[in-house]
Amino acid sequence: RTNATMLYGHIENAFHRVDHLIRLRELQDETGGFQTFIPLAFHPDNTGLSHIKKPSGLMDLRTMAVSRLMLDNIPHIKAYWIMLGIGTAQTALSYGADDLDGTVRHELIYHDAGATTPELLTVPQIQRLIVEAGREPVERDTLYRRIERDPANPAAWTVGEQILAAV
Repeated sequence: RTNATMLYGHIENAFHRVDHLIRLRELQDETGGFQTFIPLAFHPDNTGLSHIKKPSGLMDLRTMAVSRLMLDNIPHIKAYWIMLGIGTAQTALSYGADDLDGTVRHELIYHDAGATTPELLTVPQIQRLIVEAGREPVERDTLYRRIERDPANPAAWTVGEQILAAV
């Protein structure tokens, strides 16, 4: 299983985004191959399109909500905090997202494109953001299986049950 993405907020219109989501939905119905959808906001800085405005927080949240409604056949919607910003990503947990991504180390792509978000959040920082949004933080692996850590030895862990979307 893999991720599906959609870059938005550059040269497309709303009908292009809807068409993209319909195509992803149909492909998911055929294959069941997507585990996560990740909407990616365009960052115009340092590109040939630096003259256009970055997508607004409202556009980010609308995209998240419409994606969740249209892609109910894809289990998870990710709010990529590095791209959205911490506050918008946290709010996106109430707009259809069920995943903030994770503890990314030394991210370059979005920062080279002009992102000003931190390059790193610690596990306690991510947990706090999730709790503040009224959600329960769950540590998971790439396949969305719960990670069970040994309290006596946090470096020791086992894989638990599959995590289902709870939006």
